[in-house]
Amino acid sequence: MAPKDQPMNPPPPAAVVVVVSANVEWRAVRRRFPNVVVQLCPFGEWLVTTIGEDARTVLFVHGGWGKIAAAASTQYVIDHCDPLLIVNLGTCGGFEGQVERGTVILVQRTIVYDIDEQMGDQDEHLAHYSTEIDLDWLPPADPHDVVRSLMISGDRDLAPDDLARLSHQFGAIVGDWESGSIAWVAKRNNRRILILRGVSDLVGHSGGEVYGDVRRFENRVEAIMGRLIRQLPDWLDRAFESGPT
Repeated sequence: MAPKDQPMNPPPPAAVVVVVSANVEWRAVRRRFPNVVVQLCPFGEWLVTTIGEDARTVLFVHGGWGKIAAAASTQYVIDHCDPLLIVNLGTCGGFEGQVERGTVILVQRTIVYDIDEQMGDQDEHLAHYSTEIDLDWLPPADPHDVVRSLMISGDRDLAPDDLARLSHQFGAIVGDWESGSIAWVAKRNNRRILILRGVSDLVGHSGGEVYGDVRRFENRVEAIMGRLIRQLPDWLDRAFESGPT
């Protein structure tokens, strides 16, 4: 990791900014680019590198885990980098029996599900922080196998006792901590957003298969992040087929 006494520098303008949320996900990114200079900003580290046969320049930023860091860092990169496209690569938990481990989710809609309104209309508050993601700018044929789905987000891991309700209420099959915040901020800034999350683990009524097993989770994250980074150039080629805007 970057030295703690290294000065903070805002990341530069970039057409493509890849925001990576969880610490373990960012460590996997760092391992893919061991010889790239890493710098610091208020939310974590960032690096600039080239990827793909066309050597497209991409800025990777560690945005931080949870809704607060995800929202703040997304606004930060919009203000400092003025990207044409924000990409969020990461992992998510899947509902056992509803999705397969290793599936890559192309997020079409996000719902912040851990809002508990006691005074007003609960549905109204849920709707306020729900985001429909415009993907019409992408060509119809996806370059890699994905499942287009909604993502529920909350500052918590999926709880086994909540699965039936979340499935019934939202039609959810996957959940994470940050997609809802990233999508919400991007849409309010009129920025294109592409969220690709791989299912790292499954949660069922008896519990989560990696809950209490951090090493197992880290190994899953390493594999998923490597796959998503390898596939990223193909997604960017599709995103910019019709030009940069």
